[in-house]
Parts: sequence; C-alpha cells; structure tokens
Amino acid sequence: MSESVEVKLTSDEALVLFEWLAQLDSAVASLDANSAEQKVLWKIEAQLERTLVEPLAPNYELLLKEARRRILGAT
Repeated sequence: MSESVEVKLTSDEALVLFEWLAQLDSAVASLDANSAEQKVLWKIEAQLERTLVEPLAPNYELLLKEARRRILGAT
C-alpha cells in the first residue's frame, strides 16, 4: 500500500473541483469503470462530497459562480 498524500485546497477550489469532477463523471463514458484513473476520480469526488456542504445548499449555483469568480480574480 502506498503512503497517503495530503492536498490542500481552499474551500473555493474544493467546490469548483467537486463540480468539475461531477460534470466529468456525467459526461465522460470513455473511462473504463475498472481503470485506476476512474477509481481515483471517484474517490476524490466522494471525499469532496463528504466534506462540502455547499452542494446541498438551495443557492448552490450562486455559491459555485462566486467561488469561480474569486478563483479567477485571485490569479
């Protein structure tokens, strides 16, 4: 078993990454469900889903839009 790696993200980055992974999961059927890449993507998405509360908020789309704006403004 390999060692754990910790990746630090801001809450905005985590929210945008979660949304991107969710969209990718819905749109891309080309990855084999048994591929290592697909399993890693599912694991990251599941970890973000357990951590984030914003996806359940009634104003999720607004929260996501604001997070994207802050990220783009920070560069």
